[in-house]
Amino acid sequence: MSTIDPIRLEVMKNAFDAIADEMALMLMRAAYSPIVRDSMDYSTAICDAKGQTLAQGVTTPMHLGSFYDAMQHLMHRYEGDIHPGDCFIGNDPYAADGQHLPDIYIVEPIFHEGAIIAWTTTLAHHADVGGIVPGSNALGASEIYQEGLRLPFLKLFERGEMNAALWEVIGLNVRVPEMVHGDLRAQMAASRAGRRSFADLVERFGVTEVLAAAEALHDYAERLGRAEIRDLPNGTYHFTDHMDGLGEHPEPIVIKVALTIHDESISVDFDGSSPQVEGGVNTPLPFTKASVYTALRSIMQSDIPNCHGFERVVTVTAPKGTVINSVHPAPCGARGITGYRVIDAMFGALSQPLPDRVTADGMGGSTVPTFAGYREGRSFVFTETVMGTWGASSAHDGQVGVPHMGANQANVPVEMIEANYPLRIRRYGIMPDTGGAGRHRGGNSFIREYEYTGEEDGLLSLRSDKRDFRPHGLYGGGEGTGPVSLLIQGESVTELPVLVTKPYRLGKGDVFRHISPSGGGFGDPADRTSEEVAADLEAGLISAETARSVYGHG
Repeated sequence: MSTIDPIRLEVMKNAFDAIADEMALMLMRAAYSPIVRDSMDYSTAICDAKGQTLAQGVTTPMHLGSFYDAMQHLMHRYEGDIHPGDCFIGNDPYAADGQHLPDIYIVEPIFHEGAIIAWTTTLAHHADVGGIVPGSNALGASEIYQEGLRLPFLKLFERGEMNAALWEVIGLNVRVPEMVHGDLRAQMAASRAGRRSFADLVERFGVTEVLAAAEALHDYAERLGRAEIRDLPNGTYHFTDHMDGLGEHPEPIVIKVALTIHDESISVDFDGSSPQVEGGVNTPLPFTKASVYTALRSIMQSDIPNCHGFERVVTVTAPKGTVINSVHPAPCGARGITGYRVIDAMFGALSQPLPDRVTADGMGGSTVPTFAGYREGRSFVFTETVMGTWGASSAHDGQVGVPHMGANQANVPVEMIEANYPLRIRRYGIMPDTGGAGRHRGGNSFIREYEYTGEEDGLLSLRSDKRDFRPHGLYGGGEGTGPVSLLIQGESVTELPVLVTKPYRLGKGDVFRHISPSGGGFGDPADRTSEEVAADLEAGLISAETARSVYGHG
């Protein structure tokens, strides 16, 4: 076990964090697409020479826990053939331990005196990588070959020389090459900034001390994690969650978890979850593991460093060929919804031994509408990760207008949408009488309405959930409401499936209206105070009828 002065370790920890955050800010400011620049669907990290995460930027937790598996894949593939000036690119879930094809890794080694001492890693969700659906979140795909451009880890730069042929192949296979190339350049700029700052750190403190601090940080995170787990009640806790299913005739998809706390470690097993499906919600195991780490890290009370050391105290298993541990050629384009449901299932299990550290069920992650088409002969693709409503906790009401903990993302500003795409936002606000009732009330739904203004027909795809299996409450709290997704075309109103497997055609003036799921309540509604009910009424969150019939006030 490594030892280092604790004050110096804290200094080095913050230095590593600052580098990862600098990379995140650089990527956001240089990005071209709204899904990266505005929704912030990307991640950055510094890894040590072994590919273990040292620090991560303040972005998407569900990305970051899978960096280790991807790095092991890369280092094994290129063992003995990694040089200064190399830059690696990859995205494939099966040939690069990626997550889904729109998430592209850019990874660069950091050398010191001829030896690799660290890596910069970035991952960004790109606007499009080809395939049968614009935006490449192909819910209707039956195999990964239909989802877009597949890249094992390849050298985009070798010893500083760009692979121009690979760059051209990428541009030819995507619908919006200027966006994809621009975001890749932003990732490379962030990577260069990270390499430069890490080199400055080495120059200031010396390579020996920096590497010793990296090793000590992993050990420290592991010790803190084990100490936290020792204070938790031993036992095995079960929970079963569901996704509604695919298309117009959905069949429920089961997420089943058994979480075992044993002295200083936690094991999580997903035996009993549904087999992988012919649809893009299948999840590679690295992404499942990242989702588990996210849920567990959120209930820890110590300031545990966000590094690989914490992952040593957690074991995740799932049968191969399930929706939780998919195998080739299962499609994964919309695997994000499954990762969110993994976190929700983890919270359901954790609510049994730790009711004061979790929330009731929320909206279940982002709703993802994609609008695409052609404008003046050029393709456009707009994908938004629409967040977010939480369930209530033992301490407070459910929050509204915040992301799911698995993805620190944001809704795209209305002005940015209307300035750059043939869309007009007709309505955006909070819906009354939607949050689950309870001693603490679940967060309310919100509504977002898009009008298509293009002269040429467009396409609409949608990923949402929780219509049939609504957000549950905890300890007597009521369940939240499910989503409402309507396509309004003149006098015709069509209720869309939660997971759309075939895009809908849009004409000028057509409207897509989405009302999000709301959050579940926590505790008996009869215990909510009259002052709190009055405040809800004044804020327009509930009606007078709800105040009387549900809460007994008014």
